Amino acid sequence: MTNNSDIPPTTATMSGGPAEVEEERIQLTRPANAEGDLPKVGARYIWFILLGLFGAYIALVTPIALSLAIRIKEIAPDNEEYLGYVIGSAAVVSLFSGPITGVLSDRTRTRFGRRRPWLVGGAILGTIGLLVIAIAPSVLIVAVGWVITTLGWNTVIGSFTNSQADRLPESQRGKVGGLVGFVTMSAPVAGSILGGILATDAVLLFMVPGVIGVILVLLFAFVVPEDDSRMRTFDDKLDLRFMLSKFVYNPRQYPDFSWNWLGRFLFYFGLTLNSTFTAFFFAQRLNLEVTQIGGLIAIAGLIGVVTVIVGSIGGGFLSDKLHRRKPFVLGSGAMFSVGAVMMALSNDLPMLMVGAAITNLGLGIFSAVDQALVLDVLPERDTDAGRFVGINGLANSLAQSAAPLIAPLFLGIGVASAAEKNYSLLYLIAAAFTVAGGIVVLKVKTVR
Repeated sequence: MTNNSDIPPTTATMSGGPAEVEEERIQLTRPANAEGDLPKVGARYIWFILLGLFGAYIALVTPIALSLAIRIKEIAPDNEEYLGYVIGSAAVVSLFSGPITGVLSDRTRTRFGRRRPWLVGGAILGTIGLLVIAIAPSVLIVAVGWVITTLGWNTVIGSFTNSQADRLPESQRGKVGGLVGFVTMSAPVAGSILGGILATDAVLLFMVPGVIGVILVLLFAFVVPEDDSRMRTFDDKLDLRFMLSKFVYNPRQYPDFSWNWLGRFLFYFGLTLNSTFTAFFFAQRLNLEVTQIGGLIAIAGLIGVVTVIVGSIGGGFLSDKLHRRKPFVLGSGAMFSVGAVMMALSNDLPMLMVGAAITNLGLGIFSAVDQALVLDVLPERDTDAGRFVGINGLANSLAQSAAPLIAPLFLGIGVASAAEKNYSLLYLIAAAFTVAGGIVVLKVKTVR
């Protein structure tokens, strides 16, 4: 394959005029090049998908980082563990929603294309869920609102991934993955800053990130063209049996996809153990109330942005340049582990900040390079890309559903009373899982 990895995606024309729109349409329909790769995407596509993902993540991740902890503390001040149950219950729903929306997206036939209707619908649904949380009178209603929120915004994020599977050539996957990794990490920082400012107003705390998300997703949906999909035809009847069959596949048929799936699950299990209780962890170690640490989490996030820039963009570009994925994934798991261990052993703010920065560096590298690796090994790209993107998303959903539900067991080990929490053990276990995720990915054979 011709090496185009030295040409940054942002060198395309940024005029935004009719010629570029027409070029985007041509890219959707022109055949792959002689080597079988997809044609390169233009700057318009890259910039607006990054903006859309920033909006989706600021709406979805801000509650995980801070807002939900504040809301749970208001409603059930003596039951921090409820946060894990709320997040875990929504992740269980995601186990089913991801593959279903992926298959339905593949088979969607509208004049607006396959992906855009799901982007718009998901953003609206996710924002409705945020409003439910903001006005919820009980933890149960918070959980219902969070299920709606994650269903909507995960649909948006999955649709963006489906779009990348449709259109990104191999030579741009690491670069775009690096930029996406930066966006996914900078969004929670912006959200934490907003959360610190809006912490005393529950409605604004949830709705401002939601409105930002809707606006930026709609920008992508209306500015980036997508082919009319009404002419697509399908041999299989869309019924319950067909939908259930799309949840499973033969791992032996696609071993590299399967090994990468397992590595991704292990890494995200460790990440979720590390990140779910961040607000409570910082409050415990610094002897502060959870409502007082929004600013500190934002500062930690700002420091993390620097390491994420180095990790995600640097890792993604180097991965394309060197034509290597697996060493970067392994290194990111080890690096995240080092940071998690430092946080587990910390008793002061500087060590907490350094540990968080190192975990962010590892996460930045992983999010960029593993995303490229997913696209490299994605089976049946032409016909079932959304289906396998959804199955790949199960790795995240399973991790994000199981880890918060299991975490309270670790938090209760070795403590003298129910009011105490063993965060050190939780973070050490998280470190072990991220290393294991990097090691498992070494089993992938067709990608170096």
